[in-house]
Amino acid sequence: MIDFLQITNDPALARRCDALPGMRLFVDLEIHGKAERQAGRSTFISTHQPEDVGRIKAQLQRSRLMVRVNPLHAGTSSELDVVLAQGADLLMLPMFQTPEELRAFSYIVAGRAPIVALLETAGALHSLDGWVDTPGLCEVFVGLNDLHLSLGCRFMFEPLAQGVLDGVAARVRAQGLRFGFGGIARLDEGLLPGRDVLAEHLRLGSGAVILSRTFHGGEVRGAFEDQVQALRLAERALAARTLDQVESDRLRVCLAIDAIAVEMGKAA
Repeated sequence: MIDFLQITNDPALARRCDALPGMRLFVDLEIHGKAERQAGRSTFISTHQPEDVGRIKAQLQRSRLMVRVNPLHAGTSSELDVVLAQGADLLMLPMFQTPEELRAFSYIVAGRAPIVALLETAGALHSLDGWVDTPGLCEVFVGLNDLHLSLGCRFMFEPLAQGVLDGVAARVRAQGLRFGFGGIARLDEGLLPGRDVLAEHLRLGSGAVILSRTFHGGEVRGAFEDQVQALRLAERALAARTLDQVESDRLRVCLAIDAIAVEMGKAA
């Protein structure tokens, strides 16, 4: 079962997520440089605060809580002390470029919680072999929003169509670590429908994906749970495909991504 990651600082939504199997809650404290990197794009800039870590952790009985902190900086040690004291189960480091940055982060964490490396820069991608064995690392999550910009792509899923994620997934899994990537829309919504994104997660052996904001925006009661259940049913069906069906779906998804990228290039 793939972990569905829900970014939230809403205790009520956290409790609803915790009632569902295979959910991971996600408090996002990253603010350093994010607004500048993603200026002019409709991406989400978090307003979460350190005290949200404890507020969300208090709602959880079975789900784990992951906290994305800021990129490595002078205050990283103090920042980690705060979030660990409030019960963070996993620590995510964003925007690192070199093995040295991730290893310095690992040294500060000192085994107090597992680390998730957020691979979202060309530097981190090209130096993967130099940091995938970092002590304490449990998962590599590919952040497509920033990675596609770093690679000069037009559409966030272009690295998937280009085979970039195939190489990352193979290397990470060979190291015995979990692998995840990107975000996912509702099953039949989005520029690249959630069903197609989910198919690629199953093909690559992914263990984690972030649910998009559409899953709980302006919903009637129960719609969130219904949409998550629809993804779970599709996950089981996609896992039962033959190898030929998997390859056929891969080719179709690649063509769809390429077509979207071309249209986005025309509109730019």
